[in-house]
Amino acid sequence: TPAMVEHFDACLGCMACVTACPSGVQYDRLIEATRAQVERRYERSPKDKALRAAIFALFPYPRRLRALRGPLKLHQKSRLSALLRRTGLLDRISPTLAAMEGLAPPLGAREDVPERTPARGTRRGTVGMLLGCVQREFFPGVNAATARVLAAEGFDVIAPARQGCCGALSIHNGREPEGQRFARALIDTFEQENVDYVVVNAAGCGSSMKEYADLLADDPDYADRARAFVGRVRDLSEILVEVGPVATRQPLPMAVAYHDACHLSHAQGIRVQPRELLRGIPGLEVREIADSEICCGSAGIYNIVQPEAARELGDRKAANVLRTGAPLLVTANPGCLMQVASSLERAGHRIALAHIVEVLDASIRGSAPASLGVFHPHQPAPGTD
Repeated sequence: TPAMVEHFDACLGCMACVTACPSGVQYDRLIEATRAQVERRYERSPKDKALRAAIFALFPYPRRLRALRGPLKLHQKSRLSALLRRTGLLDRISPTLAAMEGLAPPLGAREDVPERTPARGTRRGTVGMLLGCVQREFFPGVNAATARVLAAEGFDVIAPARQGCCGALSIHNGREPEGQRFARALIDTFEQENVDYVVVNAAGCGSSMKEYADLLADDPDYADRARAFVGRVRDLSEILVEVGPVATRQPLPMAVAYHDACHLSHAQGIRVQPRELLRGIPGLEVREIADSEICCGSAGIYNIVQPEAARELGDRKAANVLRTGAPLLVTANPGCLMQVASSLERAGHRIALAHIVEVLDASIRGSAPASLGVFHPHQPAPGTD
């Protein structure tokens, strides 16, 4: 019914209910199964259909995102972008378009990860690396830092250029056949590479990849292969703590606020490992954010299809981040970085944002604290205004 669909569309899918439930109800599986039924059986409005069709024709395809980079960079450099934000005109015309325009991160030069990065020092194994879609095209520095950190920790890093989307956006939004297709292709890709682990640096992607055994349970050709694949999937912070760090950390005398990405903390139960890695850096102070268990409002495509609710959550998260007084926000998911950056800009504040692997990379390479942090295109770095 429309009322039932409205409730499930309004759900963030942040999986905080999984953490909170004292009876251990597996809400994650229930929500995804119900959303799949909605997509099979419910007739959405033409407007909703068109929006979702556009989203899923673009975001899971790295080559299409790459084609978008040129026009987006021109737009960000133009006066039109600043004018739209200052006047709020786009918000009045279309909150959805305003949300998409406001979320776009600053685009610099593309930085491709080599298909093979050799281990430094004593070799400890071989890992496959998920490049992702948004991560690959909009946050290429995160992938480059991931390859460097894994190599510094003694791993040969295999990052096949031919790999596609992991299917996370599709799976989390009920597009089950599409998600299964992406999952099969990714399993095929990494099986050919014969890696010990498959390492993921995006929380939402890792969460979905760890669900492949359930997703493909009824596929006679892939059920066993999916279970074996899931056994090799690790979040970046998870594997670094599991095997123990060996690369020397140089001091980073600064304070950071650490934000728990929902699909890392609630869906994967990974909370201690990122903090342990950050606290292992000499001179680094980790500050906690109030109400850390509450979503920032990114939640995959939630901030596009439910822009008003997402904005409220983002503004709340941004306010809590600012209260820490830390000059740098650290998290483990590209969607969270975009969401919080947009909220901070609306509030008129400037703060640097970085993926946890960029902080680790800076420490291992001996970079200065000032090298860390991505600023929103309309937020000059402190000292440059």
